[in-house]
Amino acid sequence: MPVRVAEISAPSQVSGTISRHTSPPACTLLSVGQAFSGTQNVSSIQKEEAWRVNVRIQGCDLEHGYLCGTMEALNVPMADTPIVVTFWEGEIVDTKNYTFFTGKWDASPEDDKRHWTKFPSFLPLLSQVEIDGGKSLDLSNCPYIFMRWKEQYFVNVGTDCGLTIAGFYYVCFSCSDGSINGFYYDPNSRKRKRVKE
Repeated sequence: MPVRVAEISAPSQVSGTISRHTSPPACTLLSVGQAFSGTQNVSSIQKEEAWRVNVRIQGCDLEHGYLCGTMEALNVPMADTPIVVTFWEGEIVDTKNYTFFTGKWDASPEDDKRHWTKFPSFLPLLSQVEIDGGKSLDLSNCPYIFMRWKEQYFVNVGTDCGLTIAGFYYVCFSCSDGSINGFYYDPNSRKRKRVKE
């Protein structure tokens, strides 16, 4: 489904220092009411597809590692309507409430590492994540916020619309410019979705 994600073209400068449970950086770009637009790309063996997406943050609680919002997918090729809207809830990886290991939605630690390592900004954190899921990382000065977004339900169409929300997104948000990259994971699908601002 839809997500707002933008590719960061500059090399990442993330340094993960070891410390205990700190909140992610305060980021004014990730707050209630913020809206994002981008493109979602879906690739499969048969074809490549892309459509516009809009995301709006409806709720954000950094202390509890939670956020939620809506995603609009525009002109999705297999949809019966020009706009498909979903409501999603997200987990902010803060090492206090959530780690880099999902632990649900049929995602194994190997699936997590495979998806997180698609983000160049994650690579400096990988060695510590492999040791303890990143529990000992201090992400408070990290210029990126890592999240998982899980669509909960369709807002304007029924579940028989031909689309799935069975998976979830691995998301990387840049606090410096508000760009977002995301990768969709659905253990029941061979299609890969990539969202880009």
